[in-house]
Amino acid sequence: MSTQVEDIPQHVLDSIGEVQYEETGEFPVERGYIWTSCASVENGNPLFWDDEVADAVTGGPIAPPTMLSVWFRPHNWAPGRTEVALPLQVHFDLKETFGLPEAVMTDNTIVFHEPVRPGDILHTRQILRSISDPKTTKLGTGRFWVIDVEYLNQHEELVGVESYTGFGYRRDVAQ
Repeated sequence: MSTQVEDIPQHVLDSIGEVQYEETGEFPVERGYIWTSCASVENGNPLFWDDEVADAVTGGPIAPPTMLSVWFRPHNWAPGRTEVALPLQVHFDLKETFGLPEAVMTDNTIVFHEPVRPGDILHTRQILRSISDPKTTKLGTGRFWVIDVEYLNQHEELVGVESYTGFGYRRDVAQ
């Protein structure tokens, strides 16, 4: 993606491709969350409910792959926390750096790797992949950016990668 380098601060250019915001999840993967999530959408897949089936198919219980980001969403409150925890800090940093008060996610892709299992402690790291030239859409004028969130378990095994495309923008003022 071509970028107008002179419009992007050097610290942002330097951060492209670099690991940022490495964080460990606040709680381990646990079956209660798995069962509650499955129940909420009436997912009766025996892989998530029956230990014998899970042992035969995946070598033991696993979490539904679609729950990947659940294990890293910060709680609204935690003892000792003094600041609001945001789940995609690079996105909010870019909004602030470019003075773009509004933003939407225009695309989200998840690639799964090793299964997530009860008891796993996940950690994540965010990687800014690209920033577009300024663009004008029906929403306003701003920039697109792509951010990967890599999820690893306590054994440093990659369990998944979420790729987000965000559009930070300023609404155009009617003339």
